[in-house]
Amino acid sequence: MSTNIITTEGHDALKKELDHLWRVYRPEITQKVAWAASLGDRSENADYQYNKKLLREIDRRVRYLRKRLEDVKVVAYSPQQEGKVFFGAWVEIENDDGERMKFRIVGYDEIYGRNDYISIDSPMARALLKKEEGDEVVVQTPTGDAVWYIDRIAYAAPPL
Repeated sequence: MSTNIITTEGHDALKKELDHLWRVYRPEITQKVAWAASLGDRSENADYQYNKKLLREIDRRVRYLRKRLEDVKVVAYSPQQEGKVFFGAWVEIENDDGERMKFRIVGYDEIYGRNDYISIDSPMARALLKKEEGDEVVVQTPTGDAVWYIDRIAYAAPPL
């Protein structure tokens, strides 16, 4: 089970997706279904079948987003977080081999499509929580313990 928290940006993105699906995409697909249905025999009408399936997928996602937006708690940045790793932090870490990673600790709903975001529920995030710059962190992995050092913690988006 995932933690039901989300960043302000993540919440805004889910609301934006829901709004787009409901106000733009769904009406567009509904029109295509109506047009395809007007052509007659629906059983062999590929346009009708495809768009009807797409409509069900949109409706499923809309239901999910509405429920999720009700369930999640927005965790906004607080100045008291500075200097330590908490939810919403950008963290830069390094290991003894010189391997470096930079990512943001966010809610489960925010990680999809982002290589630079990790879930608050991940072993890495759990190990980093409440640590400070310069701290050594031991992360339990399936292949054994991994040691990382925290180089930098920030709460503003890093420069691209």
